[in-house]
Amino acid sequence: MKKVILTFGLIAGAISASLMVISMVFADRIGFDRGYLVGYTTIVLSSLVIFFGVKSYRDNISDGTVTFGRAFLVGLGIAVISCVCYVVAWEILYYNFMPDFMDKYAAYQVAKLKASGVDAATVQKQLDGIARMKALYANPLYNSAMTFLEPFPVALLVTLASAVILRRSKPRVPQSV
Repeated sequence: MKKVILTFGLIAGAISASLMVISMVFADRIGFDRGYLVGYTTIVLSSLVIFFGVKSYRDNISDGTVTFGRAFLVGLGIAVISCVCYVVAWEILYYNFMPDFMDKYAAYQVAKLKASGVDAATVQKQLDGIARMKALYANPLYNSAMTFLEPFPVALLVTLASAVILRRSKPRVPQSV
């Protein structure tokens, strides 16, 4: 079980980290408004590996059967490893290659607010919130925790769906031709 979790977790993590790096290279072209769509699409793509990991466990390790609970635990293990890889990639990118990320994000938010025509007090309130967020994100532990929470809900949903779809109490009997 550990080998399946580690193997598929690292595959999913490599996919999410690679796609994050690629999307960050093009971050200025993508923009913050489409960045969420690109980011969560990559998270969903890498989370699909969870399904294949649970299926591999069921078919190759567990003799064609797996309970919902066991399938969920295998999927959860894969999800956690994948999310940790995502966090490590983000921490490396954020602190080494994108130290101005929060400043750019703040400028984007302010420009978006001003374009919407809100009053100066609302803009200032948003700036204050961004300043607090920037201070929190300077702490690597907080930064890591918040980054972990980006892909984890998606991975958890894929884990639940995989456990429901792939659970099997009896092995399939091959049909003769």
